[in-house]
Amino acid sequence: MSAFADITATGTSTGNRVTNAIAMASRRTGVDFAYLLGQAKIESSMNPTARATTSSATGLYQFIDQSWLAVIDQHGSQYGLGWAADAISQGSNGRYYVSDPELRQQILDLRKHPETASVMAAEHAADNKAFLEKRLGREAEPVDLYLAHFLGVGGASKFLSVHDRAPDATAASLFPSAARANRSIFYDRAGHPRSFADIRDRFASKLQKGVDSLGGPVQYADASLPDGAKTVQPADYVRIETQRLEQQIDVGIRPQPQTARLAYLMLATLGR
Repeated sequence: MSAFADITATGTSTGNRVTNAIAMASRRTGVDFAYLLGQAKIESSMNPTARATTSSATGLYQFIDQSWLAVIDQHGSQYGLGWAADAISQGSNGRYYVSDPELRQQILDLRKHPETASVMAAEHAADNKAFLEKRLGREAEPVDLYLAHFLGVGGASKFLSVHDRAPDATAASLFPSAARANRSIFYDRAGHPRSFADIRDRFASKLQKGVDSLGGPVQYADASLPDGAKTVQPADYVRIETQRLEQQIDVGIRPQPQTARLAYLMLATLGR
């Protein structure tokens, strides 16, 4: 049995495939579905191939190159992506690299694959949740996870620690660099600094609006998962990609050779 819902290139819209992918990532990791959905709406407007104009950020969750290599290195093997994780090394400067340029690009291109992007975003959020809860001594709410996305987990821990003690204090003085780069978040239109509580509440509202903008309850396929299932089945990737390629051939678009290599690597992972 496939671990994913029955999502195909011909039977479902891109939007449905994305929400299916996010739902399955939530079920696998326990990370709040609404949070993952809201984050994807904010980051990419639910566009799996979104690209930032000012950085390397790509995909549903706008991972930059280094952040993506890091999360694949840490969690890829759990999801049938051992071939990718094994190719990633970390240098003495802390940066991640892949010696084969073509393979590096293929790993980075996985950011455009909704199922992979969603489950890696969920694992990243789960890591941040565990870190924050250990530091704060309380449950990390979805908005706290978004603050970890915005400020980094260390910055979010600092922000939330002060927020929990003194929510009405102003935040800009504690985060001068972030405040300079994101003035509309740390200051109101009149130039008055916002409080920790105000900033957190605005982020919570932003997440909720991301979910509400989709227009009512989100419907997605109900695919049963075996107990403890984690592995992404290579057949899911290959089936979806094959159908997409068949559609391209039908309209006269020639498939790219790197796609065949990527499918082979995925199948080779579990000997399929």
